[in-house]
Amino acid sequence: MALLLPTSVNLCLSRVNPKQVMIPTTIRHRQVVSDRTSFNICRAVSSATQVSVYDESKDGRRSANYQPTIWSYGFLQSLNNDHADVIYKERAEKLEKEVRFAINDEGAEPVDLLELIDDIQRLGLGHLFEMDIERALQKFVSSDDGVVTTEHSLHAAALRFRLLRQHGYEISQDVFKAFKDNKGNFKECLYKDAKGMLSLYEASHLAFEGDDLMEEALAFSRMHLIDLHGVRNLENGFLEQVTHALELPQHRRMLRLEARWYIETYSRKATAKSTVLELAKLNFNMVQSTLQEDLKDMTRWWVGTGLVNKLNFARDRLMECFFWSVGVVSEPQFRNCRKSLTKVASLVTIIDDVYDVYGTLDELERFTDAVQRWDVCAARNLPKCMELCFLALYNSVNEMAYETLRDHGKNIIPYLAKAWADLCKAFLQEAKWASSKHIPSFEDYLENAWMSVSGHTFLVHAFFLQSSDITSEALESLEQYHDVFRWPSTVFRLYNDLGTAKDELERGESVNSITCYMKETGCSEAMARQHISDQIDNCWRKMNRFRIDEVGLRVDGNGTPMALQVLGGDRAVELQAEVKAMTRTANATVYSLELLSNKYGSRPVLVKTKQKFEVHFSSNNN
Repeated sequence: MALLLPTSVNLCLSRVNPKQVMIPTTIRHRQVVSDRTSFNICRAVSSATQVSVYDESKDGRRSANYQPTIWSYGFLQSLNNDHADVIYKERAEKLEKEVRFAINDEGAEPVDLLELIDDIQRLGLGHLFEMDIERALQKFVSSDDGVVTTEHSLHAAALRFRLLRQHGYEISQDVFKAFKDNKGNFKECLYKDAKGMLSLYEASHLAFEGDDLMEEALAFSRMHLIDLHGVRNLENGFLEQVTHALELPQHRRMLRLEARWYIETYSRKATAKSTVLELAKLNFNMVQSTLQEDLKDMTRWWVGTGLVNKLNFARDRLMECFFWSVGVVSEPQFRNCRKSLTKVASLVTIIDDVYDVYGTLDELERFTDAVQRWDVCAARNLPKCMELCFLALYNSVNEMAYETLRDHGKNIIPYLAKAWADLCKAFLQEAKWASSKHIPSFEDYLENAWMSVSGHTFLVHAFFLQSSDITSEALESLEQYHDVFRWPSTVFRLYNDLGTAKDELERGESVNSITCYMKETGCSEAMARQHISDQIDNCWRKMNRFRIDEVGLRVDGNGTPMALQVLGGDRAVELQAEVKAMTRTANATVYSLELLSNKYGSRPVLVKTKQKFEVHFSSNNN
C-alpha cells in the first residue's frame, strides 16, 4: 500500500540576490517549466494524484506510472541563502535577550504572559526559550491562581488550560464548569466572546478519553465559530484565524508551516510586539538556511545511492521525504536526526514500491527473509534491482548504527534491523492480501497497517539518533513497541487512507481502512470515513493523556521530566521528548496532498532586507 507523502512546501528556494530571500506562503499546482534558467518559483507536485492504474512494463513487471520528480537536483544544489551570516546571528541574539527578559518579567500581567508564550511557540521560537517557558508556566500550575481564574475570562482560562496540558501538566477539565449555567450547559452569552470561543475550541483538542466536558466545549465552540461571519467589530484578521483553526486546530499542525503562517498573521495584530516579530522573521530565515544546506547534503546522498536511476518503477521523492522529516524535527540543532530521518523515509518509499509494484510474492518473501536475517548473502538470489535496494538499506542503517556505537558505545543494529524486518513483514502481508484479493476485517487490517505505515521505524531511529542516555527500560519499550509507537502510527495510517483511498482503488488496490470497514459493517463510504475520523480523534486523546502520565512517572535529579527521549536528547529541558516526537509524527502526516496544494500553495513571496538588520515580510501573494 503506497504511503502518502506530503507535498513539499518550498523549503528549497530559488537563487536570489544576496539581499533577498524567498519565503513560502502558498502551494499551488503549476505547470512545470522546461526552461530551468527561468525557474524562480518552487513548485509542488502530488505523487499520489498522478498515479494511474498498474501497467505492464517491457520486462513483464507492473508499473504504477509514477511521475518523475520535478525537483532538479542541479537546482537543489544551487540553493544559497545569506541569512546564516554572522550579522543576522548577532542581531537575533540581541533580540532573544530582550524577549527572554519579557518572559521572565515578574511584573507582567498573567494573561499577557500566557499570550506571549503562545505567540512565541506559534512563531517557531519555542526551542529558543524552553527553560524560560517552563519556569513561567510554573506560576500557573496552581488551580487557585489569581487573575487567570477568578476573573472568569474564558480566553484566559482556555489558554492556560491548553498551554499547561501541552507542556505535560495535570489540569482538570473542571476549570470550565465556571462557564456553565444552572442546567449544565455552556452559557449562551459566551458566543459574544469571539476570542474566548476560539481559545476554547483550541483547548478542546487537548482532551483526554472520557473528558465529556471538553467534548461539549468542542461542539459548542465550533458551532459558534462557524456562525461568526455575522459578528461585527472583530479584530483585524480574526476571521482568518478562525478559518485557519476550523480547517485544522493548532495542536495538530506542523510547526514549521504554522510558524510561516503565523508570522504574517501576528504582524497584523494590534498587540504584536515588534521585538518578537523581528526575531521570528530572522529566526525563520536563519533556520531556512540550515534546512537548505541539509537538503543539499541529502540530494548528494540520494544521487550517490544510484537508486534513482536503477529502480525506474519506484517513486523519486527525496524532497517530499525531507519535508516530512522537517515536520518531525525542524529545530536547526537537530540536523543529524533530520537528515537520517530523510534517509529512512526515502528508503521506506522505495521499499514500499518494491512490495506494491515490482516484486512477485516469492521474491518479496525472499527479500523479507534477507531483512529479517540482516544478511547480505541472503539477498544474492534476488533480482538485481531488489538486491541493490537491500544493500542500500543495509549500508545506510549500518552506518547510522556505527555512529551510535562510536559516540555512545551501544550496538543498536539489532533494534534497527528488527524495526525494518517488522516493516517488511507488514508490507508482505499487504502484498498477500492484494494478490488474493482478500479484504481483511477492520481489526486485522489495522493491526497490520499501523506497522506497515512505518511510523515505528521512524521513531526507533529517532530515539537512537537523539538519545545520549540509552537505558534498558527504553530498549525494552522499543522491543515491545510501547503504545507511544502505535498511536501516532495509527494516525499516520488513517490519514493516509483518507487521502489516498480513491487513487488506490483506481490502481486496483482494495485493502484500506475504508473498504475494510464498509465490507465489515455494510455502511456507506461517508459513514466509513466518519468512523475513520473518529478513530483518529481517539488516538489523539490517548496521546494527550500519555503526555501527562509519562511526565509523572520519572524525573531526574533536577526535577526535570524524563521519558524515552525519542527526540531532543540534548535539549535544555527533556520535557516528555518522546511525546513531542509522537505528536510531531502525527502532525507531519495531517497534511494531505489536497490540503497542501489547495490551501498553502507553492508561490513564494519576496522578503526584502531594506536596512542592515530589518527583515520585512510582504503579504502580497500576487
